[in-house]
Amino acid sequence: MQDKKQIITIKGTREGLSLFIEESATYRDAMKELHEKMMASKPRRDEPIVSVKVKLGNRYLTEEQENELRRVVSVDNRFKIDSIESELIRIEDALKWQEDSEIKAVNQIVRSGQVLEIKGDLLLIGDVNPGGKVISTGNIYILGNLFGIAHAGFEGDHDSFIVASYMKPTQLRIADYISRAPDYESDGVYMECGFIDGQQDKIIIDSLKVLSRKRREISGFERRMNNG
Repeated sequence: MQDKKQIITIKGTREGLSLFIEESATYRDAMKELHEKMMASKPRRDEPIVSVKVKLGNRYLTEEQENELRRVVSVDNRFKIDSIESELIRIEDALKWQEDSEIKAVNQIVRSGQVLEIKGDLLLIGDVNPGGKVISTGNIYILGNLFGIAHAGFEGDHDSFIVASYMKPTQLRIADYISRAPDYESDGVYMECGFIDGQQDKIIIDSLKVLSRKRREISGFERRMNNG
């Protein structure tokens, strides 16, 4: 007789246990076998609690199912779930990721007193006048003059940067960094980029060529801006 296919596989690691759930099995069969395995391997009360990482593969759990999973792999059984990893994500999570990663193109002039705030990367086709402000959770690209305030990485991304066709800002902000007195001439500079220099621990302004040497992940979009 052919052995029944194992649904739950538990492997020991240096950090604890990795628990793999066969993705083709039904959720109810998986939970039944998991409960049996947890009871069979239940440590004594005087043994330390074991950390468990759950690997779901191409399986998605509802909130109710995840709560049930956590009850079975519980502290009462001397186990504690550190993470639940799935290759699938919810539609709303995928849409949020898309929103955060897209370049939002806006064609306008940001005038004094106006604030333009964007989730993700911002491509502004127009000027930021003195007293105007642009804010983005990602990078900021300005195909125009930056005379006002630009704040990239608003939610704390220190790798964000600010690019402008003509750079003479009132202030640059990246994450929690605020630019000090600019290092360039008062006439401003063309096609420059502001970013955080880790060694100097401050925002500096330099050419896009310097940014591309410092960060390998720079995209073709920045290179196209640099090449005009």
